[in-house]
Amino acid sequence: MSTQRRVQLQPGYILHHRPFRETSQILDIVTRDYGRIALVARGSRGSKSRLAGVLRPFLPLKLSWVAKSDLGTLTGAEASGPPAGMRGDAMLSAFYVNELLLNFLHRHDPQAEIFELYATAISGLVGTENIAAQLRSFELELLSLLGYGVNLDHVAGTRDALVAKQNYEYRMEHGPVPIDREEGALVFSGAVLSGIAERRFGQPDILRAANRLLREIVSFHLGGKELKSRKVLLELHRGRIAAADDQEISK
Repeated sequence: MSTQRRVQLQPGYILHHRPFRETSQILDIVTRDYGRIALVARGSRGSKSRLAGVLRPFLPLKLSWVAKSDLGTLTGAEASGPPAGMRGDAMLSAFYVNELLLNFLHRHDPQAEIFELYATAISGLVGTENIAAQLRSFELELLSLLGYGVNLDHVAGTRDALVAKQNYEYRMEHGPVPIDREEGALVFSGAVLSGIAERRFGQPDILRAANRLLREIVSFHLGGKELKSRKVLLELHRGRIAAADDQEISK
């Protein structure tokens, strides 16, 4: 980027922020027309900053900046919609969505469809009763838009349709391969794989299988990297299960 670029009122969301010097911060942002970018927000952590209440995750923003290198400088920000108003598991799940974008998106690679998918996902996490279903749908669509589409409708290496009662092992970068056994981390029946493809996440067995499958696929494409938000969610759920077991024992 040899010449200075000035951008005005670009739709975007803050994915992550970290302190920079005494009163500033560096923002990782996903925008509609410029992809993922990094901006310095000078003085934004100061006690008199007008942006303190605006520069936060999950709030739709209109952002302005100037840039002549990979790291630009924020010149203005205003809310373009209401805050998401999430808490608890919904907020942790939204941070997980942010981590996925931070890890999968390259800088300065505009993908308007992914931006719209992200906005829909954040909106969908507000008030939902089935957070896991929202996340699985988001993961499937994100992987497809990134070119990592999950094959859930035909046998690997062929165009043969899946058979409902046949067991398959899902193999990375290939898809379902017919097998004779029922056990395995990535072994599913054809009926279950079809259920995942059709997003029938209201069925507990389909949702559990989708959780198992997509956890492995996302980990594979991230090179085995463990996401902090997923780890926190898993630890919270384990703690709740343990607490419930303790209550049951004490009855």
